Amino acid sequence: MMIFWKARLVFLAVPKTGTTAYQAALGPLAAITVADPPELKHAPVYRYNRFFRPMMEKMGADDMDILAVIREPVSWLGSWYRYRQRSFLDGKAVSTRDISFDDFCRAWAGERRPAFADVGDQSKFVEARPNGVAVTHLFQYEDQARLLGFLEERLCTRIDLPRENVSPRRDLALTPETEALLHKTRAAEFELWLRAGA
Repeated sequence: MMIFWKARLVFLAVPKTGTTAYQAALGPLAAITVADPPELKHAPVYRYNRFFRPMMEKMGADDMDILAVIREPVSWLGSWYRYRQRSFLDGKAVSTRDISFDDFCRAWAGERRPAFADVGDQSKFVEARPNGVAVTHLFQYEDQARLLGFLEERLCTRIDLPRENVSPRRDLALTPETEALLHKTRAAEFELWLRAGA
């Protein structure tokens, strides 16, 4: 998460949406950059609302906009799957080393997710709070030009985006049945992504 005080902008770090690269490029411009621990770096709206917003408001910033980037759900799952294939996770419950992408997606679509498929939901990450705190600027990960244009204008800077935290390539084929299952059981994720592109 990055907080740009003068620009009155909070950039939430939705996991697997390229935020590590944005943090590398924009961190020096941010008033506050949260890089660790992961629970704070990747603070969702509810955690921002509970811990960071009160601090901002006490300092006179009750008009902060919140930005988040949403990735197409199957692509987002593919990034998680590839990340959890890395050797440093071998032997751990979260590893996807001996699991197919199709099985990973089916496990994620289920009601009780095993550890290897317990990666959360983008829709929960950006869920608005009862007090009205919500994402005000939602972008699709796949439309980097739109996101970069917004940030360059808002922050009055030219952005040179590095490639960071890139997972290894893997076969990400899904059966039609699994793709249909994802759309049926996790429709909110696909609806959110479409809304981000509107």
